[in-house]
Amino acid sequence: MENISYYTIFSLSKPKASGPVKHIYFYLTFILYLLIIIFNLILVVTILLEKTLHEPMYIFLSNLCVNGLYGTAGFYPKFLFDLYSDSFQISYSSCSLQAFVIYSSVLCEFATLTVMAYDRYIAICRPLNYHSIMTNTFLLKLLLFSWLFPAFSMAGGLVMTNSMPLCGSHIDKLYCDNWSIVKLSCKSTTSNNIYGTIIIFIYFMMVLFIICSYCKLISSCIKTTESKNKFMQTCVPHLLSLINFTFALLFDTMYSRYGSRDFSQGLYNFMSLEFLIIPPVFNPFIYGLKLTEVRKRALRVFLAMKVTNLHK
Repeated sequence: MENISYYTIFSLSKPKASGPVKHIYFYLTFILYLLIIIFNLILVVTILLEKTLHEPMYIFLSNLCVNGLYGTAGFYPKFLFDLYSDSFQISYSSCSLQAFVIYSSVLCEFATLTVMAYDRYIAICRPLNYHSIMTNTFLLKLLLFSWLFPAFSMAGGLVMTNSMPLCGSHIDKLYCDNWSIVKLSCKSTTSNNIYGTIIIFIYFMMVLFIICSYCKLISSCIKTTESKNKFMQTCVPHLLSLINFTFALLFDTMYSRYGSRDFSQGLYNFMSLEFLIIPPVFNPFIYGLKLTEVRKRALRVFLAMKVTNLHK
């Protein structure tokens, strides 16, 4: 029992593809990651440079984009290296770090979407009290909550996992996650299951909070045309982001715990990566299109950068 717990290297699942196809995967992944960086940076830089966008809604949007960059940094560089070198191996410490970065980013996304829903609820349902409630101090507290609570949640789970003896070293995914490591344990995983269930329940309550907020928002918005326009302009992108992200994560969580071996590995690989592919591109794109102020100023920043480059 002592020897089987000293695994220092994990092997990851490999895409079932020949050499030329892997090269195509590499270039497509590289282009996708480049687009994620560009789209999110444009939105973040636009919001930072434009003082008129220094409002809670846009700051939370910027936080969403920063989190997208943070989470994808935990997956794409390693995956690109694996495609290039055909290694698909990772050390125990790097595996834990990757799991922490990816899933603390996932939890941060949910927390940020939750505080964004609260912000929209106050702005539309209690507009007269908005500035007295959404003060700079309270805004800072919400931002800290969206980062620190996910970080501590993931750290707690990984500390429990790292104390467990392991009976295997293969992770049936293209990247590391906490549950995949837990499944390799030689002893009972009851405590990990209980901890995971508590965390899932907390974030499920966040989703319920968002749903309740939107029920109140919709009931308030049907009363006036101005409220309807405000809802369509600022809330619909948020709602689309939430639906897309929730379904992607729900599939990944349910399949990891209860999935059948008969499920297509290629389709599973895509679905397990969906929350690392669609939201990081979708969020800046849909918000940039839908929010007029962001769109105008992002175009201005882009044109200014282009003019600067032409003069060099």
